[in-house]
Order: sequence, then C-alpha cells, then structure tokens
Amino acid sequence: MLRCGHIVLLAAWTLIVPAHVNTASAQAGAVSTLDGIFERLKTCWRGPELPPGHPGMQITVLFSLKRDGELLGRPRITFETPGASEADSIAYRTAVMETLQRCTPMPFSGGLGDAVAGRPFRVRFDDRRNQPKPSERKAWLSPKIL
Repeated sequence: MLRCGHIVLLAAWTLIVPAHVNTASAQAGAVSTLDGIFERLKTCWRGPELPPGHPGMQITVLFSLKRDGELLGRPRITFETPGASEADSIAYRTAVMETLQRCTPMPFSGGLGDAVAGRPFRVRFDDRRNQPKPSERKAWLSPKIL
C-alpha cells in the first residue's frame, strides 16, 4: 500500500522527468559555439541558380543577433565582388537574406546566447565557381608525321 508521501513523490517525479527530457532534446539541437553558428549558416546557404559558366561572386553581410537567436536590426551588405552586374548583385543579396531567414531564430545554448547578444557578425559568402578550362589544342606539342 502506498503512503500519501509516496504518492506525492511519484506525482512530482512524473512532472519533473518529462520536462527534463524535453530540455535535453532541445539542447541537443542548440548551437553552443561560434563555429556552430557558422556551420549552421553554411547549412542554410543556397546560392542562386546561375547559368553554366557563370563565375559567381563574393558577398559579405554584417548582422547582429539577439539573446534568443533572432536578428537584431537589419543586416547590411558590406562587400560585393567588384564589377558584378546589377542582376547578379540582387540575386546574391536575396540569397543571403533568405539564408538569414532560414537560420533565425538560431537555437543558442544559454551561455552562447548571452555572449553573442548584440555583437556584430561579419560573414563572407564565397560562391565563386570554377571556370571550365578551355580545351585548347597545343599545336606545338602535337606529333607531326611527315
């Protein structure tokens, strides 16, 4: 037979254990390091669709995050590859902003959220693509049969 104290203890245990399990599972996906922030951004990045042979470009964005992982203010583009066309610039700006929307709010661990709140992050997205090498025949190296 259970005593009244055991019933209260059992009820308290059933209330505490599920809360602890939910907290542990939430912490498993939490970002706890600065490298984790950049890895999360890398997984969210999707470059714009470009035609074959397009060189791509670099773009740098400056932004800050709140303690809860939301964006603080408006992100600002601080660098774009010089000489990029207006259409390329817009495509890459859109891709960067969509990346930030996909990744925020970023699930910080408690300590990291306090540490990065309000601090500026400058992230460079380097989407330069390898140009296919032209297939050039080197006439001076071709064997000549006489």
